[in-house]
Amino acid sequence: MSDIVGEFARVSTAFEQPTLGLLHRRDAAVILALFRSTFSNERLSVPTVNLHQHVETCLGELKAAGVTPLPQGDGRTLCQRWMNGQWLVRSAEDDGTETYSLTSHAREALDVVQRMMRDRAALSEHRIATIVATARRFNAEANPDRASRIAILDAEIAHRTAERNRLAEGGPMATVTEESMLLRYIELQGLVSGLPSDFARVEESFTTLRKTLLESFRAEGVGAGRVVDEYLERAENLMSSTAEGRAFEGAFDLLRDEALLLQLREDLNALLEHPLGADILTDSDRRELRGIVRLIHTGIESVLTRRSKVTAALREYIATHNPGRDRELEHVLRKLDDELTRWMSGAGRRAAVDVRLIPERVEVTHLRERFYDPSIESDPDPLFSPEEEPPTSFSLQELKAHGGPTLGALRQHMNDLFDAGKFTTLGQMFVQLDDDLRRPVEILGALQLATNHDGIEPTEGTEQYQTVRPDGRKRTFTVPRMAARPAPATGEHA
Repeated sequence: MSDIVGEFARVSTAFEQPTLGLLHRRDAAVILALFRSTFSNERLSVPTVNLHQHVETCLGELKAAGVTPLPQGDGRTLCQRWMNGQWLVRSAEDDGTETYSLTSHAREALDVVQRMMRDRAALSEHRIATIVATARRFNAEANPDRASRIAILDAEIAHRTAERNRLAEGGPMATVTEESMLLRYIELQGLVSGLPSDFARVEESFTTLRKTLLESFRAEGVGAGRVVDEYLERAENLMSSTAEGRAFEGAFDLLRDEALLLQLREDLNALLEHPLGADILTDSDRRELRGIVRLIHTGIESVLTRRSKVTAALREYIATHNPGRDRELEHVLRKLDDELTRWMSGAGRRAAVDVRLIPERVEVTHLRERFYDPSIESDPDPLFSPEEEPPTSFSLQELKAHGGPTLGALRQHMNDLFDAGKFTTLGQMFVQLDDDLRRPVEILGALQLATNHDGIEPTEGTEQYQTVRPDGRKRTFTVPRMAARPAPATGEHA
């Protein structure tokens, strides 16, 4: 008897996955084209508002081009529908901005389409050689017999040594055909295209685990102390709690090896500069291959950030969880359910109950707004001791002498001297002022007025300003030069 029933059940389960659900839609080509035009390895997330507008713009262009069938709805509705289909996920960035990103299911569907769009490699010498080399390397790492491993390594060393000696002695270098280079590039691109979906799958496993933990925590019936200890331990070991997390943890040490990533970058640069690469690779292929190292760094950072957020959320929930309040709420809800069941047993179809959603206002005659504060009732500290001599008072002129620039008087003198043509630079104007207008702070006022004057403009160089302090002391400052142009014929000033 055949196993067709079991195979049908397994295939049916696969078709229930969001990846095949997306590929099986009538408008799958439109949705995937939208995803391809929006997301890339360099742009993993898009602000929600931007994606809504982009979707509407693209659908308008497709409609004008006569493409059918098209998804129905505006950008927000379609993005919400795609979130329900588990092809988009919405999250909040650290600055509060909401963004959309593709789920691992959507990326898997894009990988399938990408593989179908590329030239499919047929049976070739390169593919057989790759299978043989992979099986050989696998056997060298997994063979339990010590002698067999040593024999494999000796053969590899002997082969590599002979090849090195041949090249060192001037032997001819084996050339790689264009067909072989094409197959190797396609194989490398296929491996790279799976990285974003792998990283996304690890992130989603953390989110799913968080939801599972919280649901289990709410349903837990044991003591609070035991629950806290158990779930804190599980939160600390998120990586080892799922198959995706364990796989990522196993590759994490390799991915964060900077020397290995540097070697990868150098090898990629050498391959991209190969003479045959110019005729095989497109600009898009080159950008994708050059961004492998950055893609790895970004994926690692994204996974670790999601893990940290999940751990922090679990810890915060456990720290703020109040079992007593939950039991009280559950008791109230159960009583409401009992009362509703009793009322429904005797109520008619159109019966209604007036439920007050907001409590009635409480009439309070007087509500205290301030309570006794000893610091308010006590007397303030005296300004000075009776034994001390009170401070001397300043006159208005003394206070003005220590204040800011006198803009009104400065403006009047500047306009009069400018109209009379008595200065060519602002420094020459400043030296003609009275001593009370040549305080150091007046330099700032003169520069401000000159900046807004139509007949004065900055020039190269500096000049000296000799100032007079209120106490009579003099001081010289070096200030950028401001030159005066001839006064306008109309005599107007800024």
